Formats: sequence, structure tokens, C-alpha cells
Amino acid sequence: MKLDPKATALAGGILWGLSVLLATLWIVIKGGGLTLMKLSQFYIGYSISIPGAIIGGIYGFVHGFIFFLFFALIYNLFVKG
Repeated sequence: MKLDPKATALAGGILWGLSVLLATLWIVIKGGGLTLMKLSQFYIGYSISIPGAIIGGIYGFVHGFIFFLFFALIYNLFVKG
């Protein structure tokens, strides 16, 4: 069974974008947790704040979309049918 690259990419982008957004918001609410600050090395403008969570969510969506698009395309090369 082949994967639909657009659908897989969209689902992956939403999943990764929401993960970054919600993890950042959780840390903003609870405090601490500087581990996510390492994302600022990859996501320009990202910070542990509400605007940073939105920026991270956007970057995460784009990052996840691209990754899962390539994943689906490569997967389809190797699957039969």
C-alpha cells in the first residue's frame, strides 16, 4: 500500500508543529525546562515564550511537512503495489 505524500506530509507537519507549540506552552505555564531552548539553534526567533511557541509551531509544521513528504516519497519507492 502506497502512502499519499501530500496527506502524510500534512499530517506530519501538523503533528510536529503542534508538538513544539504545546511543549513550549507547557514549559511557559509550568516554568523551567531549558531543554527546549536548544531549538533556537535551528528555529530562528524561537524562545520559551508565547510568541516563541507560535514561531516554533510554524517552524515545526514546515520541518515536519518536509520530513514526512520525503519519508512518504522514499517509502513509495520501496513498497510494492
